[in-house]
Amino acid sequence: MTPNSSTQPKTDLLALTLPQLQQWLKERGEAPFRAKQLFNWLYRQLENDFSAMSNLPLSLRERLAEEACIGPTIIRSELHSKDDRTRKILLELSDGKLVESVLMLYPPIGDSSSRATVCVSSQAGCAYGCTFCATGQMGFDRHLSAGEIVAQVLFFARELRKEPWTAAGLPGTAAIDHITNIVLMGMGEPLHNYTNVLQALRILNSSDGFNLGARHMTVSTVGLVPAIRKLSQENLQVNLAISLHAPTDELRSQTMPVNRKYPLSELMAACKDYIASTRRQVTFEYVLLSGVNDTMEYGQKLAELLAPLKQFAHVNCIPVNVTTASYQTPGPDAIRAFRNILFEHGISNSVRAERGDDIAAACGQLRTRFENSRKKTELPVVTP
Repeated sequence: MTPNSSTQPKTDLLALTLPQLQQWLKERGEAPFRAKQLFNWLYRQLENDFSAMSNLPLSLRERLAEEACIGPTIIRSELHSKDDRTRKILLELSDGKLVESVLMLYPPIGDSSSRATVCVSSQAGCAYGCTFCATGQMGFDRHLSAGEIVAQVLFFARELRKEPWTAAGLPGTAAIDHITNIVLMGMGEPLHNYTNVLQALRILNSSDGFNLGARHMTVSTVGLVPAIRKLSQENLQVNLAISLHAPTDELRSQTMPVNRKYPLSELMAACKDYIASTRRQVTFEYVLLSGVNDTMEYGQKLAELLAPLKQFAHVNCIPVNVTTASYQTPGPDAIRAFRNILFEHGISNSVRAERGDDIAAACGQLRTRFENSRKKTELPVVTP
């Protein structure tokens, strides 16, 4: 029986893998080979208008318009940093929930090429309540679908395709016109939304579609031990980042409530097993909170905690963004001293450059600002 488009919700095609799309078309009496044509339009041509898909029969294009959609399309706000290296959108979902997504553009350094990295949200809100995170202070609304995750990447892919980016002040460098990396470090806990996140990553990784290499994808987690173990068994070589932020159970439990359920001993055991299964390095995200976790004592404890992982551990030091919580950003001398302790113990580390402070680029900040202003005035809707 043919689905009744007047009573059935539209199918978001961005939520379907190629085999699922083939089955969806077959159920409607369409040839399965049309799925590859559709995948090409969605992920290679980056088309979001069915009427423009010229090699599909008119009858199919009309039916797609009636029964399907191509992700959420309402952008409530789009901001660009002054140097245009950071761009942020506030995306409204079909039920009115708001999520943020950020494009970070990096000029070439040495022999490396320019990079375009999308920081993707996986949930509206977050259930884990980390005290230094604006999203964690919101509470949890719901999981994002695979299509809602994929849509964030495609929005910026279309933007770069339309206007390739070249870093100001670097004449002669090649413009970048495509997304090179994605990090699931936006709003939400990706491994709490495990099924939809893995579905989205497989869709973006598909060689018939967007074709982004798995090693250019990073999944971040607050430390959901069972999900880390499950991820280690997936046939998808994505990168893993652990939001660590403290080297002792006492301090970590104060800032990250999840530590009471999965203490450091269990988390580190899961990381060791992950490394043994994948032979891949794990990045440990460490938000530096001035006077809280950035002391020499905690630097020493962090080095001791990670030493058993040897070359498979890398620390990403992140000066805290100021949110509603009462944390301060450490100065450059404190950051340098903390990093030197890690180096002295053979722990590789880097410091994340501050990006997009002028556009509230830290996850959750733009949504909070928008919702506060929404009560006073309605911002215009931008539909790409």
